[in-house]
Amino acid sequence: MTIDLNCDLGEGFGAWEMGNDAAMIDLATSVNIACGFHAGDSDTMRKTVELAKARGVSIGAHPGYRDLHGFGRRPFPGMKASEIENLVAYQIGALQAIATMAGHKVTHVKAHGALSNVACEDDMTARAIASAIKAVDPDLIFVVLANSRLVQAGEAANLPMVHEVFADRAYEDDGSLVSRRKPGAVLHDAKQIAQRVVRMVQDGAVVSVTGKVIKMRTDTVCIHGDTPGAVDIARGVRQALKDGGIEVASFKKGS
Repeated sequence: MTIDLNCDLGEGFGAWEMGNDAAMIDLATSVNIACGFHAGDSDTMRKTVELAKARGVSIGAHPGYRDLHGFGRRPFPGMKASEIENLVAYQIGALQAIATMAGHKVTHVKAHGALSNVACEDDMTARAIASAIKAVDPDLIFVVLANSRLVQAGEAANLPMVHEVFADRAYEDDGSLVSRRKPGAVLHDAKQIAQRVVRMVQDGAVVSVTGKVIKMRTDTVCIHGDTPGAVDIARGVRQALKDGGIEVASFKKGS
């Protein structure tokens, strides 16, 4: 049994750092790099790409709404499909250019924050993201929240996909993530999270806030780099997976 551990990184901006990217890259097998719209800038992107390349970690674009002030966690209703396609393609292209300069290659795309949350429930947004990825490079892997509208959009666009679950986020009974506006949406107990991830991978399921077991394909597990204690959480998850006989390795195309 093999699982990928992914982390959202490169989310600092200018002189402000967010999380411990170097430490997280040592523990992750793939990373999603902010492309300047919700966080990040060209220098931060370059530094993150170089760290990932040095450690043999695969990189992906992490496009979000143009919302630096809100860290991309606020929805922007009323956007047209073409506008979503353009903002996603723009951000992928930015990271591709930086990666080329650094001698690395972008292999996947994972939508960030509110853009992802909206797309999980809104067909138009999900299809627009998938359409942008396909137009830029149909070989890019689409990282999708398991059991969401993103899955159907990726299938319709015939994109290679990996299905994602979250180590440090609570789930509603319908399989969606608990809103960050609600208490308990983000988990912080490293030991509890590690045990939870092992069960997710072994069972191919998550347990909701009410105890409901929801079957989910599990190809990759996300640990947020901006969560307090993220390094300890990631270290605990890796050790628990090892103890459970589960190999940690980057996902492969079409897995």
